[in-house]
Amino acid sequence: MTLKRVAFITGGSRGIGYGIAEHLAKAGFDLAINGVRPEEAARKALGELRALGAEVIYCPGDVASGDARAGMLDRIRQHFGRLNVLVNNAGVAPKERRDILEATEESFQYVLTTNLQGAYFLTQAAANWMIQQRSEQPEFWGCIVNVSSISATVASVNRGEYCVAKAGLSMATQLFAARLGEFDIPVYEVRPGVIRTDMTAGVTSKYDKLIEDGLCVQKRWGLPDDVGKAVAALARGDFPYSTGQVILVDGGLTVPRL
Repeated sequence: MTLKRVAFITGGSRGIGYGIAEHLAKAGFDLAINGVRPEEAARKALGELRALGAEVIYCPGDVASGDARAGMLDRIRQHFGRLNVLVNNAGVAPKERRDILEATEESFQYVLTTNLQGAYFLTQAAANWMIQQRSEQPEFWGCIVNVSSISATVASVNRGEYCVAKAGLSMATQLFAARLGEFDIPVYEVRPGVIRTDMTAGVTSKYDKLIEDGLCVQKRWGLPDDVGKAVAALARGDFPYSTGQVILVDGGLTVPRL
């Protein structure tokens, strides 16, 4: 019997992460879902993913912690014995939006430790495991997907730490793509625009107006479902010769227009 591929999605129990998990389950993957909430709080989401035919385990923990990251991978190794896809999706916003002339070092460290450092070193650990699997199984397929943001290139001066973290994640994608090329393990960046999630709930009215006034070429909010479809295509191997590339899921927001 052919074993199903396994995908590990950080921040996968809600928002964009859940949209990704849903599409990977539909694509035939078994799933390891990470979140910081207790498993009981994620039970409904996990049940819905299992109903799609996926075997699902929950790996609670903060990706900012090295011990937590190691524990998550150990749990996946013990349960599934393999890992094909890592999706670095977990992220935090500044607890308080402040102009960069007033923002605190504490906020900078909080955002970058989770959004950049955590993803960087989780990728390092997962990549070494994938290299080992490929050396043992020549037919092994693996890839890494970093979920960044248009904030990697679009400046928001009231949340500079978030923009810097996402720009760093974009470079991390290129670095790991370059390093893992010899092992044929592609690394991709998916760059969402304005997506309707818990994280954007507080600015709904602001973006409703901006979208209506033409912020995006496509005059609607993005949905976790839109991001999930893109990640699933990459995870399936539909773009095997596109390592290091950016997939924009932003409704045309970043298209230069007059």
